[in-house]
Amino acid sequence: MKILMLNPPFLPRFSRFSRSPAVTRSGTIYYPLWHAYATGLLEREGHRVMLLDAPAEGLGADECYRIAKGFSPDITVVYTSTPSIYNDVEIAGGIKDIQPKGVIVLTGPHVSALPEESLELDKRVDIVARGEYDLTIAGIAKAIEEGEGLESVKGITWRSSSGITSNPGRAFIEDLDSLPFVSMVYKKHLKVENYFYAHCRYPAVSIFTSRGCNAQCSYCVYPQQMFGRKQRQRSPESIVAEFEYIEKELPRVKEVLIDDDTFSSDQSHTMQFCELMIKKGIRVPWTAECRANLKYETMAMMKRAGCRLIVVGFESADNTVLKNMKKGLSIDRMRLFAFEARRAGIMLHACFMAGNKGDTIGTLMESLRFAREVNADTCQFFPLMVYPGTESYDWAKKSGYLKEKDFSRWLTPDGLHNCVVSTPELSAKDAVDFCGYARRKYYLGPGYLSRKLLQMIKSPGELKKTVKSAKTFAKYLLKAN
Repeated sequence: MKILMLNPPFLPRFSRFSRSPAVTRSGTIYYPLWHAYATGLLEREGHRVMLLDAPAEGLGADECYRIAKGFSPDITVVYTSTPSIYNDVEIAGGIKDIQPKGVIVLTGPHVSALPEESLELDKRVDIVARGEYDLTIAGIAKAIEEGEGLESVKGITWRSSSGITSNPGRAFIEDLDSLPFVSMVYKKHLKVENYFYAHCRYPAVSIFTSRGCNAQCSYCVYPQQMFGRKQRQRSPESIVAEFEYIEKELPRVKEVLIDDDTFSSDQSHTMQFCELMIKKGIRVPWTAECRANLKYETMAMMKRAGCRLIVVGFESADNTVLKNMKKGLSIDRMRLFAFEARRAGIMLHACFMAGNKGDTIGTLMESLRFAREVNADTCQFFPLMVYPGTESYDWAKKSGYLKEKDFSRWLTPDGLHNCVVSTPELSAKDAVDFCGYARRKYYLGPGYLSRKLLQMIKSPGELKKTVKSAKTFAKYLLKAN
């Protein structure tokens, strides 16, 4: 069958496949990760697949419709996000108008949390594939190809003869080694130069070495609506083999981003991976997303194996706020982690949030002080973004703190992250304003600027990505809220 995997147009350089979709101040734009993984599996099943990433290619709706008409897909799979959902459904419906006999499928965390409501937005949409959807799309294609009904396809909500029907859920893929390398899909379908991660050397590729997360954080949407709260890992041999493929087949790539929710949950697994990387002589540097509970020995081994930087979510410097969000870490443990990461010679990209349960102006200022103490190489401050299906969304809604029902208001008119949660202690505006204030205080301090300049002089590899990010970031950094 012919299957169109579409990341639909919306705002210019809208990063829909991010955990928190938006137009970013740093110019970051994510690969269409989950569409790419599904594309690899579908092609292996013998289907003819077109992976079309409209935001990365700068395509508008009319151009996408023209391409879709020429391809004439039997199935079109449209990835959605909360702030762009109305746009995404409209684009999906437009594809249906062009290809009336084609089947339209929506995917993503938002429609997984609200499948019936999402189908009710537009009667031209046929199916929602809930959660992890690689095998679900393959199941839909098989059922249609063999002339069967959709009753037996697990993991979907669809328009049946009796109305909107939700089939039983689909089990998660346990053997992640069985999936094709996503980097192979990138090589065939995408231009790596279209994608940029402000904390990674350019150009970079993003891969996942696991799915699911053992942590219980209340705000994180992927574990709660896509991949579950139990981590499933690829084998060290599989991960290293993909690194070898990237080095050989994508030699212009300067870094690999391991974008797992928590790469190093099993530190013995991390050590095995690192030992094999060293044994194989892999030279491409890499960045990983980790929790702030890594041991020094693990980080030292990661450094030896080529790890350049760790992305870490500190989120808050207040232990009560951390407990409220179920972070499972304390300030003292995070401080030790930061010290030992420096000792291991690994750079840090630190993440902080504003607006969680218990946050006040005072707790936010503590977070800023802690951020400056840690002195990470890069640092981000985001207002709380509550997504349907997360505990944080339920808390805000039940408490009467959710001030918007229009999902498009999850972003500012420019497409930047907004906050729609106001508590008695902290308004949504306070949270957004603090993030702008914190960014300026962090990045415009003389200590940070001088250290960054020295770093670029000592390490020319840092220069290209820093300059590329600064071109976009500077206009937001210097703009007062």
